[in-house]
Amino acid sequence: MNNMEQRAIMSPGKTFLKIAAEEWVPWTKIVTEDDGRVMILGPMADLLEIFAAKMNFSYELIRPSDRVWGGPQPNGSWTGMLGMLQRQEVELAIGPFGVTDLRETVCDFSVPVYSENNAILMVRPTLHNDIAGFLKPFVTEIWVLTLVSMLSVVGALTLLVRAEDKIYNLSTSDTLAKTAIWSLKTITQEGAKWLPKKDAGRLIATTWLLASFVFTSCYSGILTAMLTVPRVTIPIDSLADLVAQIHLPWRLEAGSMMYQYFKESGDEVRRKVFRGVSGVFPDCWAAREDIAKGKFAAICDKTTMKKAMSWDFSTSGKCHLYISSERVYSNALISMAFTTNSTYLARANQIIFTVKESGLLDKWLGAQLTNTSQCLRPPTSDQVAGIASLTVEVFLGPFLVLAAGIHLSKLGIFV
Repeated sequence: MNNMEQRAIMSPGKTFLKIAAEEWVPWTKIVTEDDGRVMILGPMADLLEIFAAKMNFSYELIRPSDRVWGGPQPNGSWTGMLGMLQRQEVELAIGPFGVTDLRETVCDFSVPVYSENNAILMVRPTLHNDIAGFLKPFVTEIWVLTLVSMLSVVGALTLLVRAEDKIYNLSTSDTLAKTAIWSLKTITQEGAKWLPKKDAGRLIATTWLLASFVFTSCYSGILTAMLTVPRVTIPIDSLADLVAQIHLPWRLEAGSMMYQYFKESGDEVRRKVFRGVSGVFPDCWAAREDIAKGKFAAICDKTTMKKAMSWDFSTSGKCHLYISSERVYSNALISMAFTTNSTYLARANQIIFTVKESGLLDKWLGAQLTNTSQCLRPPTSDQVAGIASLTVEVFLGPFLVLAAGIHLSKLGIFV
């Protein structure tokens, strides 16, 4: 019997079971027939078929009315498939489920089917023009120290020129303005007619000239390299990055283990994730197109994220999704869920062990995750090799600074 031939009828000589199922691609894909019968595809469907054959039962698949895995309510009841197990409406739930202590209070879990990792799924970072890109060759501290140095030179040079004027009976009008404009023109490699008249002032001026030469040489070299060999900036690569930005909202999977995890976490960053969440979504597979369009980021399991990448590359030939390098949750055990003290659990555990040791589970899962290697490469590998052509947008920031300088010079501020 294949997956599409599952029947919700009692077979002669077989026990009939009701089994809860919900969609978690690629593990479980829900298929609803025209007559309303529910069937599943995927690795968990293959495993269920082995269960039915080895334990001699037929079954009916039932979806929870709220379409979630389940979570606790204030009155002690549970929602979703776990609620169905708690009320003993079904014998087992396919899942698989992330195993937690809280969930074990309402059901018995099988041995682990798989060990899952969770991370952030978002739109893939790409090359983009930055109006402030001309400031990026140096970090903020370097720019601040350069400004402090220039102000120090202006102050020292002003005092020295005024002292020399008194000693040598000279007259220099607007000393502060002259030294300030000279220092600025020097560091921007513009010609300046004014110079101190005596040796003490010229010593300071020479020192600043040499320092400016080193600074501008380094700056121009780094800027040229950054413009001609552009890099992809990854703005969000961890939970800390996620909660520190305001441009990309994030959502959590409704009724999932991760929703409860963030809700109850004592870590400050994780509490910010829950407090700042912009909503929930049914599952990561269903939300893959919205995530690829940059509508929001999601916290998902890596298996589903790889399946979404496989779909994306297979349908578009491009990669629009990115998985953060930081794991949000590592080595989460996922298992099937049974009613408490189920007589089917021991035999199910034996079958799961055999399927895993034989490599069948990895084979089933691998068949779902094709065409992922290209999209798992870092975004920095997306750039075209070699030197890139420069566009007007690249120079927009410097052009704005130039326009401001010309405007100020016409007002007589720079002469």
